[in-house]
Amino acid sequence: MNHALLFSVFIIASCGLAYELIAGALASYLLGDSVTQFSTVIGSYLFAMGIGSWLSRYVEEHLVARFIQVELLVGVLGGFSAAALFFIFAWSAAPFKLALYLAVFGVGVLVGLEIPLVMRILKRDLVFKDVVSQVLTFDYLGALAVSILFPVLLVPHLGLIRSGLLFGLLNVAVALWAWWLFRAQLHNAGWLRVQGRLSMLALLAAFAAAGELTSLAETQLYADDIVHAESTPYQRIVVTRWKDDLRLHLNNNLQFSSRDEYRYHEALVHPGLSTLPAARRVLVLGGGDGLAVREILKYPQIESVTLVDLDPAMTRLFASAPPLRKLNHDALHSAKVTVVNADALQWLEENDDLFDFIVVDFPDPSNFSIGKLYSAAFYRLLEKHLAGDALAVIQSTSPLYARQSFWCIVTTIESVGLVTTPYHALVPSFGEWGFVLAGRRAYRPPPSYAVETRFLTPGTTPGLFVFPGDMARVEAEVNRLNNQVLVRYFEQEWRQVIR
Repeated sequence: MNHALLFSVFIIASCGLAYELIAGALASYLLGDSVTQFSTVIGSYLFAMGIGSWLSRYVEEHLVARFIQVELLVGVLGGFSAAALFFIFAWSAAPFKLALYLAVFGVGVLVGLEIPLVMRILKRDLVFKDVVSQVLTFDYLGALAVSILFPVLLVPHLGLIRSGLLFGLLNVAVALWAWWLFRAQLHNAGWLRVQGRLSMLALLAAFAAAGELTSLAETQLYADDIVHAESTPYQRIVVTRWKDDLRLHLNNNLQFSSRDEYRYHEALVHPGLSTLPAARRVLVLGGGDGLAVREILKYPQIESVTLVDLDPAMTRLFASAPPLRKLNHDALHSAKVTVVNADALQWLEENDDLFDFIVVDFPDPSNFSIGKLYSAAFYRLLEKHLAGDALAVIQSTSPLYARQSFWCIVTTIESVGLVTTPYHALVPSFGEWGFVLAGRRAYRPPPSYAVETRFLTPGTTPGLFVFPGDMARVEAEVNRLNNQVLVRYFEQEWRQVIR
């Protein structure tokens, strides 16, 4: 019986940490700034656990029955929390934070009650030092197990909603197991069994319908029809369609609209590559949708394109889905293209290849994991891969809506000794968008374009390099790995735009 209770500690520790990770991941997906979200969620959760542990002193009678009830409560509240929070955000983002921290606090208090109750039950038969050592050992082992399984197995294959329900089922299973072990000692065994069975049935029904629940929530979240949705270890990928307009969303952030993406990708590629008639080798960092590669392959002299994108699910999707292959002109199947799924910074560190043109097409620096790819350390590595008079072009967010962020990127690139030429273009889905050309020499716009373009013309290109007063240069710090000031600029500026 004691061994069974100790194993239950392993389960409930796994469940407790899982709810914490799910809440942090969901907040990061929907609100951005993963460091802030995980920090505040973890802090609130640990504080609530402390309150739960303190409250356990007031549970004096019927310890097993109270333990079973706590397990049922945490199973239902924790299990349904991800689904409920997803629906709340889809309905209205305003109450989401309040609901998030109420859920975190509630689950934390209940989890804080669990271990003290188990220890007091075990104390009847074991020496106190053995109780403490064994309970804490299983507690830490459970936390280790779920911390490994969460990013590797659970989120990619089950998603956040189904993962939450799975751990809710495990909590209820522990409650029913404890009921079976101690049923002869329980004064209200019948009623506890009914509660356990109802909780199990509710969670099982929700787990079976989790796919429909996720689709329903995302249908409310996105105005257009969802044609593809999946969670990966790195992000939530959603593709929507309205009539002939396909849109890609990563972690709830729009990445492109097929109606005007050509403006963005032409502006990203052609002002730089058109000035490099001798370019043969091109590197694309990010851009797993293949749209930048599509523009690069318009140049017949290009011999090879290396695409480095972190998420294999992205490159696989845009190499396999017919509407997306049509959009990128089957660029990822070109014999000239080599796709590498790796972290761009690590890949640059491990490779010595030189390139004639480099495209840096990362998502905006909304969190620290992406912010490192806009740091001085990253651009220093990038410079080492530029061959001779090669150029790099960097997607640099909006100089209108995130003005200081844009010029922070320019300042950071200049800090490693590269000559910068910033410019901007209007993309209706996003507004004014910014780019930076960087190399070892001064840049001159091309007198003409040797390839077909829908947006760019030789006459309008010089205007891209002119910044009006509301986008003119402002002072900004260098974005370094140890301060990530760019992420702070970006969060502050876009928060004001959203308001």
